[in-house]
Amino acid sequence: MTTSDASPAAQSATVASLRESLCSESTPLAVRFRALFSLKHVAKTSADAGVANAAIEAIAAAFNSPSALLKHELAYCLGQTGNVAAVKPLREVLSDLQEDPMCRHEAAEALAAIGSKDDLELLKHFRDREGEEVVVKETCEIAVDRIEWENSKDRQTEKLRSSDFASVDPAPPMPESQATVEELGKALMDESLPLFKRYRAMFGLRDLASPPDLPTAVPAIHALAKGFADSSALFRHEIAFVFGQLSHPASIPALTAALSDLKEASMVRHEAAEALGSLGEEEGVEETLKRFLHDEEKVVRDSVIVALDMAEYERSGETEYALIPEAAGAAA
Repeated sequence: MTTSDASPAAQSATVASLRESLCSESTPLAVRFRALFSLKHVAKTSADAGVANAAIEAIAAAFNSPSALLKHELAYCLGQTGNVAAVKPLREVLSDLQEDPMCRHEAAEALAAIGSKDDLELLKHFRDREGEEVVVKETCEIAVDRIEWENSKDRQTEKLRSSDFASVDPAPPMPESQATVEELGKALMDESLPLFKRYRAMFGLRDLASPPDLPTAVPAIHALAKGFADSSALFRHEIAFVFGQLSHPASIPALTAALSDLKEASMVRHEAAEALGSLGEEEGVEETLKRFLHDEEKVVRDSVIVALDMAEYERSGETEYALIPEAAGAAA
């Protein structure tokens, strides 16, 4: 029986157990991540609004953690639920100027994923705020453009290529009529274009790289890899994220180079580590990750721990990278 088929009482007990695992600083980080993804699943699939909201509250409760890596993942998962109950904690994280910029950026992106026009004013405020962190400003710029696009007439007329990915992305792919690797690669690297449009090119290239045996897959991977030369750390981190979604062996050299560059921004290196984790069954990847278990950057060290757990999952043949909800309490 799946969690969504269980009674509301059983689901509530599952949520409480998962919350305990997620919010405990004594729980291993990899187990906390699995608990988080289980809670996201409950929040998205439960037919009982009370249970779904309890799962949202459980995720948000972990924002008290000192781990920037965990908190940024909390924000991402809240956005992916599409649940308006997640808006309040996400607004609070974005508005907290003492919070890690990586977490604030993810909160802004998550608000865009939920897509309420009511959040445009807040997003525009941080987009335009003097002295704001660049990664937050850029994210808010893309978030505003995404919400405005979602509510535009253009949205109704564009024909988009069907995607293999269920994620709510920071930008939709380019319209199908503009979707050649050459066209998208050119738009990807054109710094005169708005970031939102360049992101659209990025996700268009991602969709041309899946499934991995498409004739466009390897050329699209190589086009995406050029994005690691961009001046924006936010942009480079999103390239790594897309490679993590694709799990294509052709991305391993670029991801390894990004992780290994000690001068690279930690938000890029951490995303490269997690992307490599999704390729954990490929030869040499686990050894590469282990080299950074004692990295000077905590977010990188933490990402390697999670990535190695992901790599173990890839080899295990498990169907879902998450705790089995009924076993959550025992796992903690």
